[in-house]
This record gives sequence, C-alpha cells and structure tokens, in this order.
Amino acid sequence: MRLLLDTHALIWWLAGDPSLSANAKAAVLDPGNEIFVSAASAWEIATKFRIGKLPHAGALVGNVGGVLTSQGFLELPITVRDAEAAGSLPSLHRDPFDRMLIAQATLANLVLVSNEAVFNRYGIRRLW
Repeated sequence: MRLLLDTHALIWWLAGDPSLSANAKAAVLDPGNEIFVSAASAWEIATKFRIGKLPHAGALVGNVGGVLTSQGFLELPITVRDAEAAGSLPSLHRDPFDRMLIAQATLANLVLVSNEAVFNRYGIRRLW
C-alpha cells in the first residue's frame, strides 16, 4: 500500500504517541508499504511551531527531510497540479494544509492516514 501521513499522524508516530491508532501504526510498520510525507506537512509544522500551536515540534522544524530519511519515509513535493486540485476542492473543509493532502492523496492514488473523518466526504481512501 502507498500511504500519505497526515501531519498529526507523522507527529504522533515520531513521538510514540498512543493517539496514533493501532491500524495506522501497523500500516506504518508494514515493510511492504511505502510511506509518503507531503511538503505541506513540513510547511504546517513550521507554521504552527512559529505561531505557538506546536511548541514541542522544535526538533522537527528545519529538519523534516532528515527525519523522513531516518524513518525511511518518502518526500512528496507539492506541484502546480496539486495546488490547482487543492484550490478546486469543494468547501467541505477549510484547512489549507488538509486540502493539499486530500488533493495529493487523490492525484497520486495514496491512502491518507488520518483521524479526520470529514476527509471521507471527498471520496478519498483513508486509513485510521
């Protein structure tokens, strides 16, 4: 399976946080799965750290790429096509970071690992 981690799933995975579901943890641990992390998550982590919403993410800020490499995760860049798709999504969810992840999951045929049930309304494949 090809998985795209939502930002919270990435953070919880790295922290060993029990908030990460057993299904999500098993999927990330499965060596047969490819695990992608979007550039949007690096952007979200840096932004939310800067404004104080992720005060414990300091070790990640500026080193998301290195952390992904150490975990064996793959970087997913943002393309113009991704941006157009995210901007064209119906207004069911307003968070721009989440909208980008939804667009990327759709375009790249990835399963989005997220606890956000509202994502189902976009017709994506979601694992939690």
